[in-house]
Amino acid sequence: MSNVLKAFINIVNNYQISITNVTQGNNRANNMGDGLESYIKDIFADTVNEIDQINQLEKLSTIYSYQGNKNNPPDLILKNGDAIEIKKIESKSSAIALNSSYPKAKLYANSPMITKACRECESWSVKDMLYAIGYINKSSLRSLWLVYGDCFCADKETYEKIKDTISYGINTIPYVEFTQTKELGKVKKVDPLGVTDLRIRGMWQIDNPNKIFDYIYDFDDTKDFQLICLMKKTKYDDLPVEDKKDIEDLVLKNKYITSKDIKIKNPNNPIKLIDAKLLVFQV
Repeated sequence: MSNVLKAFINIVNNYQISITNVTQGNNRANNMGDGLESYIKDIFADTVNEIDQINQLEKLSTIYSYQGNKNNPPDLILKNGDAIEIKKIESKSSAIALNSSYPKAKLYANSPMITKACRECESWSVKDMLYAIGYINKSSLRSLWLVYGDCFCADKETYEKIKDTISYGINTIPYVEFTQTKELGKVKKVDPLGVTDLRIRGMWQIDNPNKIFDYIYDFDDTKDFQLICLMKKTKYDDLPVEDKKDIEDLVLKNKYITSKDIKIKNPNNPIKLIDAKLLVFQV
């Protein structure tokens, strides 16, 4: 079973800053996002250097239980492990576009925003949400954050309260016909001919970790590549002993890696602090 520590080690041992441009259509930004997704998929499965496509596919099928798409988060689910959402940014300070999906501290099987295939990919009710956020500049992966949602996203009730309040307000508009939707609202037959519909969608975005966590980590423009992994201490403690031992050995052997026990702000009450683990690889 794979996890974030195995992925961290795989990146350190096989790190690359050139992200292959996966060509699908003419949208360069989307194509670079597909290249990042392929890279993330490989680092968790340890298939970065696998050249046999059949072997790669077989390995991926043993590591993952689900692969999503641009419209249906998450992007990946590790078998009996975390859900992974992959995001690409083209500036170290730009916000992360989440579109109609609000920030998630956890992923819940009863969420209306996930597909039936995701819900039934294995037996589960809630999964830890890991965000893999890559900063790509001119086809070069300058930094990669592997950060858990519960380190910077509030509980789902915070976002759902806003969403539900907006949806309720929209649905109280008189003399229009509404229909059931997963979006904020959908108005049917707006005009006298009844030929025009209005879809009302939420477009969520959130600051990227370089800004959110600037009090614990300074982005270094002089480095070619930076890998930052952040999780609650409770999450780190629950990871397999052998993987934590491998990380500790790697820290001792590799001068470019640091491991720190730190405190971060509680996303639900910032005056409170949470024990966390910060792993950094800079070259």
